[in-house]
Amino acid sequence: MLRTLTLSLTLLVLAACQSGPKTDYDPNTNFAAMKHFALQTPEQTNDPLSSERIAMAVTQTLMAKGMSQSDTPDFKVTWVFQTGSKPTSSGLSIGLGTGSWGHSGGVSVGTSVGLPLGGEKQYQQIQIDILTASGDRLLWRGSDSFEFSDGGEDKAEATQKTVAKILAAFPPTPK
Repeated sequence: MLRTLTLSLTLLVLAACQSGPKTDYDPNTNFAAMKHFALQTPEQTNDPLSSERIAMAVTQTLMAKGMSQSDTPDFKVTWVFQTGSKPTSSGLSIGLGTGSWGHSGGVSVGTSVGLPLGGEKQYQQIQIDILTASGDRLLWRGSDSFEFSDGGEDKAEATQKTVAKILAAFPPTPK
């Protein structure tokens, strides 16, 4: 019984800590009819490598879903991204533990506050917008972020995975 309670509490805490892509969409849109897309490249950016990686990842992910790029699209895809840094400390930790001594047992819960003791981690937040074919109205939006330490292949792979996670929720399934 005690182990079941501890396991349940641990899973609940872990589930609460997980974050995934955030999405929003217009429920009146017929997403099932959307098969052809065009990229609407954002205006000038100070990080063209990241923008190109996002464009490639969007194209690959949508094509893997059976959609095709077209000059006469059903919808347009655009994106914005922000790169920044944050302290390496996570700030707050929650710990759960169990123990037994002889015939006695117990459960403990503790918290800890971390202080940033050094460097910063780089992160990139990506927002992908699905627009009407004319590009004048937002139909769907998804966003997520990832941390990275270096650019190059690691950042390119993290970008691909993040875009795939975001677009996993597109098209949305009605509830």
